[in-house]
Amino acid sequence: MYEFNGSKRNSCIFGYKHHLLQRHRHYEDENEWGCGSWLEYTFVVVCASILLLGSLGLTLFWVIQYRGGFAWRDEPAKEFNLHPVLMVAGFITFSGFSILLYRICRCCRRIYVKLLHTIFHALAIPCIAVGFLTVLDSHNLANPPIANFYSLHSWIGFVTMGLFAIQFVVGFFSFLILLCCEGATAGFRAALVPIHASFGLTTFMLAIAAALTGLTEKAIFTLKNRYSLREEEAIIINTIGMSLIALAIIISYILQREEFRFRAHILIRSGDL
Repeated sequence: MYEFNGSKRNSCIFGYKHHLLQRHRHYEDENEWGCGSWLEYTFVVVCASILLLGSLGLTLFWVIQYRGGFAWRDEPAKEFNLHPVLMVAGFITFSGFSILLYRICRCCRRIYVKLLHTIFHALAIPCIAVGFLTVLDSHNLANPPIANFYSLHSWIGFVTMGLFAIQFVVGFFSFLILLCCEGATAGFRAALVPIHASFGLTTFMLAIAAALTGLTEKAIFTLKNRYSLREEEAIIINTIGMSLIALAIIISYILQREEFRFRAHILIRSGDL
């Protein structure tokens, strides 16, 4: 009786896997695009990648060319220059690429994409931590000291850091550690995916809002009347801001386009594979 039941169970499992494989092939057939779809996909992904790297490059150029470069605690004003560069690197560039991975790595196994997603977020952590410490140092060591957490920029940044930390902890626990007991947690992880994705996009948009308010605050405080005269530094600052706005638009567009998601990922997300 035991052997019969075992054989019957294996047969059912084989039949279910065959059914899923057929559905997977069906979705793969649906996922074959025409030339126009591939051109659209390539264009928006390349534009997003250029903007992610370009915003960091422009920030580096601005700080080195117009703000005097970098220093540590002996020069608080130059120590502050680490703050915008590291925050853009962590919150925008690394986090942006970690989001794009789910659209770029269309042919990779999902577990590999998850690992790369986690690695990019892990790279962002030291950037954000050091960037946060440098702004505190530069404020506290200034003569006279500058107050902390009084501006809208600082409030948005603080909320963004909190959401980022929660996202990383929940994502690491749910999508990596719980894979050790994959069968028992599949339903829970599938239900958590849209929540994790929504809050991930929200965190990214808040990071852009924090960057925009920070750029405006810095421009007004340091350039003063020269900002309204549209000097070269003012144009550079505004260009960084516009690149971040363009990035927010294009990342949102990429994530909202259901066609850009690999069909196998849709099946896995829904618990079918």
